[in-house]
Parts: sequence; C-alpha cells; structure tokens
Amino acid sequence: MLDHDGDTHLYLQVSEILRGRIEDLAPGSPIPSEAAVQREFGVARTTARRALRLLRDEGLVYTVHGRGTFAGNSDVDTAAAPRSTPAYRQIAHEIVELIRQGSLAPRRPIPSEATLVQRHGVARETVRRAMAVLREEGWVYTVPQRGTYVSPPESRPSQPGDVN
Repeated sequence: MLDHDGDTHLYLQVSEILRGRIEDLAPGSPIPSEAAVQREFGVARTTARRALRLLRDEGLVYTVHGRGTFAGNSDVDTAAAPRSTPAYRQIAHEIVELIRQGSLAPRRPIPSEATLVQRHGVARETVRRAMAVLREEGWVYTVPQRGTYVSPPESRPSQPGDVN
C-alpha cells in the first residue's frame, strides 16, 4: 500500500515493492509494463516509468525494445534469451488469424487500440505499429474519426502467406 501523504516519493515506494517481487523471480522472467504498474498502483505514467528506470539503473531489470522488461541483468540474460517475434508482429498475426477464421468480418471494426493495449499488455505505439503493418499489407483500412476495419476479401493479400 502506497503512502501518498508520506515523505517518500511514490516512485521510490513503487520501486521498493517491485524490488521485493523481483527477488522471487527467475532471471529473464517478465515484469509488469509501465502501463500495468500505473494501473496496479494508481500512479501516473511518469511515476511508473521512474520506478522501473530506477530498477533498471540498479541492474535488477532490463528492457528489450518491443518485447518488454525482464528480471535480471541484460548482460547475462539476453545472451540466453531466445529471440522471439516482436510484440507488434504477434498482434498483427493474431488479427490476421481472426480475419481468416471469420471472427472479424469484412467492413466490420477490429478491436480498438485501447482493447489491444490492455489485452496484450503493450504500449499504444506497439499496437499502432501492428496496425500500420496490417494496413500496408491490405488486411485492414482506417477511416479517420471512425476506426480501423477489416478489408473486403478482394483487397487483402492474394497469397495465403502470413504477415511479413
């Protein structure tokens, strides 16, 4: 529980709580994103960012762009960590599969940016990058002030390949 009226900055309190949790994690285990820390503790995004930066500066966590933040030291853990598909590509792949299965119908909206951010625990920029890939490949189109929609079948990629 955070002491909002105390003399210790909130980011220091949050980092202390997270530090205790990190001690119980195996190196390479994911830790909550800035957005998740913000929601859990009811703090501003900058407070969550400062707390995670402090832990990173102490060498307790490391961040891999497009993948997240993980427990441990990056010098040791990134060498052993398997390379995986970036989060934006995973999101794009999931949406393509939903379109192919018919769960997302032509000319109907795809899940909102906020929904995708929450579902995948990623930053808005990650979801926006996934949408850019899907638009570029013809899977979706965006109507300003309305949202993003599934492209009609004739506008989609003709090859049965995956998101590039």
